[in-house]
Amino acid sequence: MRVMAQMAMVMNLDKCIGCHTCSVTCKQAWTNRAGTEYVWFNNVETRPGLGYPRRYEDQDEWQGGWVLGKNGRLKLRAGGRFKKLLNIFVNPKMPSIQDYYEPWTYDYETLLNAPAGKHFPVARPHSLISGKPMNISWSANWDDDLGGSMETMHQDVMLKGIEDKVTTDFESTFMFYLPRICEHCLNPSCAASCPSGAIYKREEDGIVLVDQEQCRGWRMCISGCPYKKVYFNHKTGKAEKCTFCFPRIEVGIPTVCSETCVGRLRYIGLVLYDADRVLEAASVEDDQDLYEAQRSVFLDPRDPAVVAEAERAGIPSDWITAAQRSPVYRLINDYKVALPLHPEYRTMPMVWYIPPLSPVVDALAGSGHDGEDKDNLFNAIETLRIPIEYLANLFTAGDVKPVDGVLRKLAAMRSYMRDINLGRDPDGSIPAAVGMEEEDMYDMFRLLALAKYEERYVIPTAHAEEAHALEELATECSVSDYQTGNQGAFGEGSGSLTPIAVENFQMLQARQTADTLVGGGSKEGRVNLLNWDGKGMPEGLFPGQGGSLGAGISEEARREGEGMPMGSDPSASHDRGAIPPEDIR
Repeated sequence: MRVMAQMAMVMNLDKCIGCHTCSVTCKQAWTNRAGTEYVWFNNVETRPGLGYPRRYEDQDEWQGGWVLGKNGRLKLRAGGRFKKLLNIFVNPKMPSIQDYYEPWTYDYETLLNAPAGKHFPVARPHSLISGKPMNISWSANWDDDLGGSMETMHQDVMLKGIEDKVTTDFESTFMFYLPRICEHCLNPSCAASCPSGAIYKREEDGIVLVDQEQCRGWRMCISGCPYKKVYFNHKTGKAEKCTFCFPRIEVGIPTVCSETCVGRLRYIGLVLYDADRVLEAASVEDDQDLYEAQRSVFLDPRDPAVVAEAERAGIPSDWITAAQRSPVYRLINDYKVALPLHPEYRTMPMVWYIPPLSPVVDALAGSGHDGEDKDNLFNAIETLRIPIEYLANLFTAGDVKPVDGVLRKLAAMRSYMRDINLGRDPDGSIPAAVGMEEEDMYDMFRLLALAKYEERYVIPTAHAEEAHALEELATECSVSDYQTGNQGAFGEGSGSLTPIAVENFQMLQARQTADTLVGGGSKEGRVNLLNWDGKGMPEGLFPGQGGSLGAGISEEARREGEGMPMGSDPSASHDRGAIPPEDIR
């Protein structure tokens, strides 16, 4: 047993209202700069629909993730090292800008400065890439305007094989929202696909990052990621991806998307897992066994034997305590209501989802039945407007049984809690019908419906020699402590320093101005993309003689190019939880 720690997230789809607050705040924090106009580390998709980029789930087309070879060993769907070497200078198979969308803004100057006239001025859309006028025909969530319609629904990859179970009658159509970030997989195919070794998993918390100095812009990581959550910055020639807001996580603050979520549907916590069993779990023969196989990799943090092994592995005691309080572990392994997104890709994803049940109560009530009676709810699950087969294609590789079990638990929770809320004696047969104890069902209800901030986000702070300095209070920093920078002609973010979070501004300032890293080592050659406005060529951005091509840049640009590291030493953590290089064929 080799115990390792992993930060993970669970999202309750019953609560997502599709407001896109998570996407906008993530955009402002991480990709509000030149070269990332089309990039959304966090996006919210409307299902059924094509997703972002379009039809990213069609792995016959995009060749992402892992497949099981005839010899029972995993191999990259896009090909191993030999194939990549033969095609090293060939553009990899990946979505084009049309599959994402061509980003745009509006000609606000014409609108605001037009002289008085007979006709009202119009702000026409202009491309953020070419600057030319354009007609808008697609975006990151165009499906939201077309949800449930045949305009795009028939192209949804997840509907393959269940077309007869989906109706397009207006009164019977369905839709729900699916927020997505990088899965920070236990067995990331993006890392295995990178020829230069720039993508790595941090050893301490499992967050997958891109070393900007190591990246050579091969873009094979984009092809290798089946979720298409690695993006190419056409300005820098580097790959970028969701960082799980690691500077916030290090100081015990949740990710930006979680912090700002209107529906409070996200949970963040630490899980312990056996790294020696990842390969075995990812290699099970039947795709439908992958869900249970991954669950079996997670270790019970309350087991004395696991605690002893974790301490022997060097995991701090407060991290073990955090794992014992983790809402993520409770939802995945205790209550078994959270499911992984596309386990059939065999990457062992670490962002899990509670499938939606919401429409069933309103549908029953509208037909004149008691919408929260347990018998009505259980019977209605089989005839949900959202077909169980569709949810199974998303979360359990087509296996209906686990999804049905989750929905029955959610339905039982509603029926059981109604008796309590109305002052009636609770019916113990309701949780028993779904294999749960009354106390566990009540605790699950509290976690899903009433959990406070500190219960939804159980995030241990990073352990380093400056750990106490990382715990800066929000009151020590005001918004006026930093500049927002200048706006470009089309509104793109540019200019001065942009801190990752107001709450930990003081801590970030100290780290960015220091000559050494918190964990030791030098920051020479590191590039902080958060502080770079896309202008000039910061030292260390591109490879060259002596490690950079930035010898001729200005001192101002040189200072802006220095900053926070993008993670710890990649060489120390490339193999954590992932398949060893010798097993990749």
